[in-house]
Amino acid sequence: MNAGADSSGIGGVLAILPRGEAIRNLVYSEALERVAAETSLAVLSVVPGDEIWSLLGKRYERLFPLTPGSDPWIVRAIREELDLAHGRWLWSQGARARWEWREREATTLRQWLKRNVKKLAAYPFVNRPGLELLTAAEGWAGRRLGAIGEYRELLQRLRPALVFNGSHVHSQVALPAVHAARDLGLPTATFVFSWDNLTSQGRIFPQYDYYLVWNEVLRRDLLRIYPRIDPGRVLVSGTSQFDFHFRRQFAWSREEYCAKIGADPARPIVLYSTGMANHIAGEPWLIARTADLLREMTDLGSPQLVVRVLPKGPQEVFDQLRAERRDILFPEVCWERQWLTPTLGDAYLLSNMLRHANVGINVASTITLELCMFDKPAINPCFLPPGVDPRVSFDFTRYYEFEHYRPIVASGAVELARSPEDLGMMIRRALCEPERLRGERAALVREFFGETLDGEAGGRLARILVDLARRGGSNR
Repeated sequence: MNAGADSSGIGGVLAILPRGEAIRNLVYSEALERVAAETSLAVLSVVPGDEIWSLLGKRYERLFPLTPGSDPWIVRAIREELDLAHGRWLWSQGARARWEWREREATTLRQWLKRNVKKLAAYPFVNRPGLELLTAAEGWAGRRLGAIGEYRELLQRLRPALVFNGSHVHSQVALPAVHAARDLGLPTATFVFSWDNLTSQGRIFPQYDYYLVWNEVLRRDLLRIYPRIDPGRVLVSGTSQFDFHFRRQFAWSREEYCAKIGADPARPIVLYSTGMANHIAGEPWLIARTADLLREMTDLGSPQLVVRVLPKGPQEVFDQLRAERRDILFPEVCWERQWLTPTLGDAYLLSNMLRHANVGINVASTITLELCMFDKPAINPCFLPPGVDPRVSFDFTRYYEFEHYRPIVASGAVELARSPEDLGMMIRRALCEPERLRGERAALVREFFGETLDGEAGGRLARILVDLARRGGSNR
């Protein structure tokens, strides 16, 4: 049933899907189906395209479109100042990098002046009392001045017992709906989307009644950065984005996988996973250099290079490499460009890329953790390509000093290649001794995820949501 259908219904959960990755995490993992099996469910989602919208409509009886609103300038200004003040107060490595990126974006005198006026306005709030004051101001402005009208009416009709935002970091489009829920006194919850969000992204707003996080590390970080949050309201749920890796129906044989991407199943496979093209300058050169190194390894069965291009950021930077290097395989990564939405087919592809790789290479990506889940050697390039000037482009080797990534490096489960020669040596060693660092990889995965990597994180998340809805906000 689509948005125009009967919207009657009382209690249960209203799930907000503000970004494509939230659709992957909650829909493809069937987490929301499990919620619907236990309580009433309504879904408020962005519209990535006809195909995915049709899939959502078939799965959920009460489905409503989440459309970008236009809050007044004063509301947007408060949010921007809050984000600036939070970043300058936190001053983590990730916050410093975001600050620098914004500085570099101010390329004209007008932009420079505007940027510095905003910074000056934010400085008085770079302290805990100032941040709490701006947070309260954002909440008041969002409820009283924001574009919440249509969502307020919808929530009054549905009367959910819990409003759940499936991704706090992608919530700009969801803010009016969440503020409408808070204005009506409805309990709210959100999912802290990724392991780097607390130290590398901006302020969490609006405030929520409950927070779901990946692991105990994130729980501790959340309570440290936001000490006013009640520890009993921060719940470790695991993350369903990895469920696909541990479900047998998503596993292809090596022959089936290689047939789909045009690879030779008899030859070793080296998987290179790219980052956001505008954050990793010179990555096409890194890929080409990796392919050159593999050409010299005929004694190891002529390894083949498979590249997974992250569908975020400008894609055209890889066009020349695709055209010129026929020895490099670039399987199509199936995402809808609208709202950066992975298709269900991409869940199959990614799982099997990891499953059948002999070695994985990436720059400080979540893929490193996923390689360790599959007990695959992981290598992180930690050198700048020729011609990359860190005064002009961001020095991506700094990522390894970011707070969320330092424990990965310290674990010894991943190797940092500090030169092309290092990279070649490490690839060769990983192909010859794949069991090397196996203990370190297992320890890292155990430390990060405990017993949650069993394909059932979506089910656990669903049980938490159902439990919170059944409480009905009585302890709000």
